[in-house]
Amino acid sequence: MNWLKQAQERQDELIKELQELVQIESVLDETTITSEAPFGEGPLKAMKWLLQKGEEQGLTTKNIDNMAGHIEMGQGEELVGILCHVDVVPAGSDWQHPPFGGVVEDGKLFGRGSIDDKGPTMAAWLAMKMVKDAGIQLDRRVRLIIGSDEETGFRCVTRYFEKEEMPTLGFAPDADFPIINAEKGIAVLVFSQQQKIAENEQLISFKAGHRTNMVPDNATAEIQNVSADFEAAFQIYLQQESLQGAIEKVSEVFIVSIKGKSAHAMEPNAGVNAAVKLAAFLNTQLTTTGSKEFVQFLVTAFGEETRGHALGLNFHDDMSGDTTLNAGVVSFESGKGGEVQVSLRYSVTYPYDEKITAAQQQLAKNGFALDIAENSAPHYVDEKEELIQKLVKVYERNTGEKAELLSIGGGTYARELKTGVAFGMLFPGEPDIAHQADEFVVVENLVKAAAIYADAIVELATK
Repeated sequence: MNWLKQAQERQDELIKELQELVQIESVLDETTITSEAPFGEGPLKAMKWLLQKGEEQGLTTKNIDNMAGHIEMGQGEELVGILCHVDVVPAGSDWQHPPFGGVVEDGKLFGRGSIDDKGPTMAAWLAMKMVKDAGIQLDRRVRLIIGSDEETGFRCVTRYFEKEEMPTLGFAPDADFPIINAEKGIAVLVFSQQQKIAENEQLISFKAGHRTNMVPDNATAEIQNVSADFEAAFQIYLQQESLQGAIEKVSEVFIVSIKGKSAHAMEPNAGVNAAVKLAAFLNTQLTTTGSKEFVQFLVTAFGEETRGHALGLNFHDDMSGDTTLNAGVVSFESGKGGEVQVSLRYSVTYPYDEKITAAQQQLAKNGFALDIAENSAPHYVDEKEELIQKLVKVYERNTGEKAELLSIGGGTYARELKTGVAFGMLFPGEPDIAHQADEFVVVENLVKAAAIYADAIVELATK
């Protein structure tokens, strides 16, 4: 079967449906959360939109508590799972194209979620339709499992697997080709100031970031009782660091802000952390105890590198590479103190308990507490498994390239499967612009991925 030719013939259909999905602003919205919309109206609307597409194709659909759902085809006792998500991170700033427009330009479709994960989801959905329309007899059922809370905690698939069967094997089209069989552990660490903070601190407030899985692209602080050359010093700092920022004085308070560059937390070095940059400047200006301690901590812990050396949390293994830390949500309030929420992406063989305990003991001596808000253990699938052996064949016959096994710092739904890997859809050499401004998917590669997924469905669902 020439799946690529069929996908190319249905390219307009694929693009139209992806545009419709991108145009749904499916960001977690606390203001619209209800018992009927557990993650807000946007994520629910996106999930229901895709389930409706399944119904229109005459396939079996199911909605699990408005959190997750599935579209199923085929017969058999065993099940192939394709795990996708339709929620997205906030748009952020500095877009040249409408973040929820789905504009196609120069062979690219722009929009939040176009590569993470709405584009790959629609490629997988077209693949299912192509296999169905081809009338191929499958030995295993195939389920497109749709989550709506992947970016903020996986609560959707947690609920899903409380009520639905675990696939025999499966993949998540939410990362890179060829095949990712190792995913780092992901923990959310909360560093908080312990000393009582006076009301008359120089630092009145500090705010940066929305999610721990994004590098903050903007940071703002309110400061009082600083030296006469504070404003001039700030302008010099911006120039020296080649940064953009703003400063204004309201009554006796300076409001300063710095722009950084957003990126996915799995590789913080791909972005510019605005919180760290602003703290580095304030560290040269502030002298009151609580203010100085807070900005000094940010600079010491995250100012020079993102691998955790200063905190004793660093670790590397050949299987999954460096452990990384992203200071994603940063706040300080006069009278209350500061808090830094960090995404820790740790290696597969990381001595987690030992490292965390040692860091907690050391931080306690320096006035900070370290608490664990969330933790998801690393995920690894042996190369001898049927799943990997079959996907290797699929990838190599569709690309002519060797199917290397990879590790990532990102977390996909594959880690929720007993036997699951991440499989595309970024091809080798493509830039990873997930969670960044002007996120896009290359249309040609979207079509190519749909063909690969159709071949994978047949391969995995045929014994």
